[in-house]
Amino acid sequence: MMTQVGFLPDETSSFVGRRAELARLDTALATRRMTTLIGPGGVGKTRLAVRAARAAADRYPDGAWWADLSPLYDDALLLPTVSDAVGLADHTLRMPVEALCEWLSDKRLLLVLDSAEHLRGPCSHLLAELITTSPGLTVLVTSRQPLDTRGEHVVRIQPLPVDGAPDALRLFEDRLRAADPHADLEAPGDRAAAADICRRLEGIPLAIELAAAGIGRHTVAQLATRIGTRFDAPVDAEDLTASRLDLLADDSLWPRRHRTLRTTIGWSHELCTPLERLLWARLTVLRTDFDEATAREVCTGGPLTPDAVDRALQGLVAQSVVQWDGTRYRMLDTLREYGRMWLTELGEERAAADRHARSFLGLARRAHDGWTGPDQISWYHRISDTHLDLCAALDHLLAHDVTAAQEMAGLVGFFWACCGHLSEARGYAQRALGAGPVEGAHLTRLQWVLGVAALLQGDFATAEKYGALCTATALYDRDDDGMLGATYLSGLTQLMTGEPAAALEAAERVLRMTEPGRAEGEPGASGEGEPGSSGEGMSGEPGASGDSGESRPYGGSGEAGEPELSGGPGVPGASGEPGVPGESAHRLRCRLITVFALTALGRLTESLPAATALRRSCERGGEYWTRSYADYQLALIALLQGRPEDSAAHARDMLAGKHRLRDSFGIALGLDILAAAIAAQGAGAQAARVYGTGHAYWRMVGHPQRGTPELGAVRENCELQARAAVGDEAYQRAFERGQADNAEVGLAAALQSGLQP
Repeated sequence: MMTQVGFLPDETSSFVGRRAELARLDTALATRRMTTLIGPGGVGKTRLAVRAARAAADRYPDGAWWADLSPLYDDALLLPTVSDAVGLADHTLRMPVEALCEWLSDKRLLLVLDSAEHLRGPCSHLLAELITTSPGLTVLVTSRQPLDTRGEHVVRIQPLPVDGAPDALRLFEDRLRAADPHADLEAPGDRAAAADICRRLEGIPLAIELAAAGIGRHTVAQLATRIGTRFDAPVDAEDLTASRLDLLADDSLWPRRHRTLRTTIGWSHELCTPLERLLWARLTVLRTDFDEATAREVCTGGPLTPDAVDRALQGLVAQSVVQWDGTRYRMLDTLREYGRMWLTELGEERAAADRHARSFLGLARRAHDGWTGPDQISWYHRISDTHLDLCAALDHLLAHDVTAAQEMAGLVGFFWACCGHLSEARGYAQRALGAGPVEGAHLTRLQWVLGVAALLQGDFATAEKYGALCTATALYDRDDDGMLGATYLSGLTQLMTGEPAAALEAAERVLRMTEPGRAEGEPGASGEGEPGSSGEGMSGEPGASGDSGESRPYGGSGEAGEPELSGGPGVPGASGEPGVPGESAHRLRCRLITVFALTALGRLTESLPAATALRRSCERGGEYWTRSYADYQLALIALLQGRPEDSAAHARDMLAGKHRLRDSFGIALGLDILAAAIAAQGAGAQAARVYGTGHAYWRMVGHPQRGTPELGAVRENCELQARAAVGDEAYQRAFERGQADNAEVGLAAALQSGLQP
């Protein structure tokens, strides 16, 4: 469990010098609402911002949070990127800027926006609104130029000093040893040559790092000579290379030093082999960090075979063009900018975008196929972490290959809905539907995505509409998975609007219709039969006869025990249950609807074994999302049956699963149930704090407490029992503490088992 408040990037190499700049930034962050750290590309703004933010983070109870804006080619994803950075997963229909302002309004946090120069206008407008509405917000921006926002305090960063100070030489030596631990400057003349290199590069950190990386192919003395020759040569105004390099110029800030950096990058480019240069250009189409497999998919073609990509990538790492953190590769925006210029010169922009889109369509397909397998968590995180690349791929496909775009929008939509990207899921699905004719599974998925996103945003009318459309399309296509998905969507809508009987009837009927191995025309294939009848109900459990039609009073006595989750002797349904390895995600989710409906109807002797069997099926298949909601139902059932200790254990299992999936909506639901289970055990203050943390998560998704209607009584009883146990004043103190806790810290506290006085 992560309890760090906020997120800042790791520092993967040594930090050199900058004491005076750090002191100035520390003072600025303590006394100013908004500080912009400006300087030319490669001067070290990002590294300095990371170090300054880390030093100041303890002053912000709600943490220090980082948003990298360099991958954004326009402002379309600016708000989602900043919202993600501060932990907001808004599930409402509000304007995104309104949701973000409200989320930050009572926070005391530090927000760092890195590389904002290409979005100066949109960033300035956004920050003006945030600072006005969020009095506890402090902002640090890195940019090549000021944003010109009212109240902006500008701190200019100069290159490292090269005369009378050892910082630049120390950086050169550190990077030299990072590439080769046995390297040093002890040979005669090496230290003087290295100092000369640093002077000629004018102390620009990126230029020094690139030069140090060139030592593998030259001695220090040879490198000093080559750099001296290059920098002393006059610039030919007619030289095509020079004019291309001028594209990176920003004459408003130290144009001479920009020429130094541009020249150094160009020199590093010349040191690369032809295939390394080609890879450098092609890698610039990637928006996020990447691995070797992605590099091969996106960059292979022509002379760059897959093996050649691997070799060239290692060459770029050796020359500090690409950074490697032990698990992923990334390219600094200054070097990406240079490579993108060459991609244009080579005339490969369209081809690179085609390969990029094809690669991420393939990722979406593999993630979709792997949803119910043992790698579900890693696929889920992969989709979340490559969000900007997926959006870029979809934008390209919508313009150039509508059919592929329609497929992709349907495949990633459920992932996006689960991790809080509801606006993107809904927006891309709508664009894909409107882009051209679509039919079959692609149409069903797009309708399903639109309905699920609308449902999670509280737009029940739209969810109902798309549930009906999805059902009609799936019936026409005789698509079992489409029918199961449509039934999940319609059933969840009915559950949320207080119609559990209708949800149960439809889910049981469709589960029978689509049961694996059942031939058309067999009994039950047409959906005939009584819902909940023995042996024919949703769960297929022996004895699920529906003889418990009344809900037990909250906190009252219930079953003598509960079936073990792993199966075995004495477990109802241990044999003959419908759940088998390889069940589709839609079938598992449709079974979940029946569990929710049975619980809502008070048929606990049926919902308990059904939830247990569902959880076991999910566990066998490596499915966490549905499994966590099965844990949630087991927690609710145990609570209603008067077994609060079991309820708390199931609730914590649910919360652990939802945390792994970054499902804030699910965490909010789980915290409410956990608080109720703790309150039922008499630990009023602990329950109040957990309940307060739950409210913090509900704010994170932008809703008041939500869920099926029967939860209202559970929440009301939780508060009454907790207040009765400790008194109103102590309850309120604990509740406010839970609300004020950082969400991660509060969740970590809630997951600690056992009662606290």
